[in-house]
Amino acid sequence: MSVPRFALAGAGVIGKHHGRVMSELADRLELAAVADVELDRARALTEAHGGNPYGSLRDALAAEQIDVVVVCTPTGLHGPVAIEALDAGKHVIIEKPAEITVARTDEIIAARDKAGTLVTVISQHRFDPSTEQTLAAIRAGEFGRVSSGIAAIDWWRGQSYYDSGDWRGTWELDGGGALMNQGVHTVDLLVAALGKPVEVFAYAGTLAHERIEVEDVAAGVVRFESGALGVLHATTSAYPGLSARLHVHGDRGSAVIDNDQLAFFHSTPVGAPVEEKLMGGTQVVSGGGTDTAAGNPGMLSDAHRRQYENFLDALAGDAGLRVDLETNRQSIAVITGAYESARTGKPVRLA
Repeated sequence: MSVPRFALAGAGVIGKHHGRVMSELADRLELAAVADVELDRARALTEAHGGNPYGSLRDALAAEQIDVVVVCTPTGLHGPVAIEALDAGKHVIIEKPAEITVARTDEIIAARDKAGTLVTVISQHRFDPSTEQTLAAIRAGEFGRVSSGIAAIDWWRGQSYYDSGDWRGTWELDGGGALMNQGVHTVDLLVAALGKPVEVFAYAGTLAHERIEVEDVAAGVVRFESGALGVLHATTSAYPGLSARLHVHGDRGSAVIDNDQLAFFHSTPVGAPVEEKLMGGTQVVSGGGTDTAAGNPGMLSDAHRRQYENFLDALAGDAGLRVDLETNRQSIAVITGAYESARTGKPVRLA
């Protein structure tokens, strides 16, 4: 394939970020079109990053030779836009999450299977060096039996954030609040580390904001097929805004990722003894493993770009796609299951 030609659907905040990423990869792709219902936004993005502006994806596909469509619309419109692109035979990149329900995600999966093209969902934090190191240690058995994890998103969003767009804070287009919109990446990492989720129980509430339908705080517990337990905590009511964190704990190692940085890491090589302790401390290296204490500088990466590079490699047949729709579907199932549990007051089994 020659340099693939991209169309970007949605020129809002996240669309602008995708435009910057595509500019950085101008030697490997061409941004040919930007579509947005507000044509001035599309025009501004093309002036910054190239391509021609259009008022709809349909117009862009009719006018341009397009290979890949990038979906950056409000979440509740991801499915229709992605399916329109797939029905036209295009490859697709979808900004997180794929959709707001499992059923609507399955509709995209069916359209992908019919089209026979590639679809990835942006889960860029799987490409962070901190995540890759942690998951590699788990796969190698250096964490031993992984028994628990915590996904915590302690953020702040002012009322002006929700008032800035009619779709924000709505079930129809946002699909949820602190868990679905802000927390989906950290939930995705919890699933990546602990495996297949099978049940969730949660509470949720709207406690610090007005004029929104969705939750600004949620807490829950996820049970995984392995028996491991995960804790969920997501809020947009933690003034002035703290961090997103993932904790992963096993009987031979643990890791803490804080705002994408590896704040703590300890692993025990397979076959090495584990030192028994009454209480552990972050400054002690045991069993030949490695401890990284909070405060040490972590590794930064342009994770969006790295996911784009994986997609382009897969498109060229040089690599496998590291994140697909089925991957993202598990995280959506956890979040929508948590919402159902919060509504019913009962645990929810995940299909």
